[in-house]
Amino acid sequence: MQHEDWDEVAALIFHSTNAWYTANGKPAIFQGEISAARLFCEVYEALDPGCCVVAVCEESGQIAGSCFYHPRPTHMSLGIMNVHPDHFGKGIARKLLAFIIDQAESQQKPVRLVSSAINLDSFSLYNRAGFVPRAMFQDMILQVPEEGIQRGTRPEGVERVRPATLDDLDAIVTLEAELHMISRPDDHRFFLENKQGIWHVSVIESADGNEIDGFLASVCHPGSNMLGPGVMRTEEDAAALVYAELNHHRGRMPVWLVPVEASQLVQYCYGWGAKNCELHVSQIRGEWTPTAGIIMPTFMPETS
Repeated sequence: MQHEDWDEVAALIFHSTNAWYTANGKPAIFQGEISAARLFCEVYEALDPGCCVVAVCEESGQIAGSCFYHPRPTHMSLGIMNVHPDHFGKGIARKLLAFIIDQAESQQKPVRLVSSAINLDSFSLYNRAGFVPRAMFQDMILQVPEEGIQRGTRPEGVERVRPATLDDLDAIVTLEAELHMISRPDDHRFFLENKQGIWHVSVIESADGNEIDGFLASVCHPGSNMLGPGVMRTEEDAAALVYAELNHHRGRMPVWLVPVEASQLVQYCYGWGAKNCELHVSQIRGEWTPTAGIIMPTFMPETS
């Protein structure tokens, strides 16, 4: 992808994503202006310049497909992949995926992604390519009242949640390596520096105040309003961080991914009025180590 492709790639992301959801009887994911989808180009080029591959139709010159990828110290993360509705069924997604896998294998790294569990074409594409499902998440959504969350239970530990600063970077990276077994320090620095003015990060301090027991980022933009990524030691830590970040998004309707086995956290979310809107599955091709604690992935930027 070149800079002059951004508007066309943004339109591709917008139309192809909405086309699949509406064709399957679901509301369109992207609302409003098509330009909101430029967020993916802007964020991913800032994080990983040159790491988007496009497929171009030889006859029309139209960009028929695109896929972002994110090289990390411990792995390769597969970003958002789209194929134009005019080019469905031509094997374009398979070719884009093969390109990313080749990149990862040349660096001897596993590939990680989070894919929709209800889009079986997408799930099967990755599964056939050797990706193995490792974790399931339920997408939860809540229209946060202007006055903040008024229903349900206020989690213990909310008083230990505070906005993160750059001074927390090393602790965040260390905690993610300990519990999630991955490393992506540049991503966390990007969130904390917040040069785009759309990110927010909270941490929850340990009871003795000597370390952090979790962190949770969020993004607020017309192209994405979502909590994550986040890593926490316990479900109670996760509930406190989600509660705090939701209240940071008063008047908005963010989405977040909760591990299906985190039943205590799920019940907290139901108590606040949250509803399920989709299911996603973490798939990994190559080496994988079981995680600990609570892992909350996101789509901006993607890392399972």
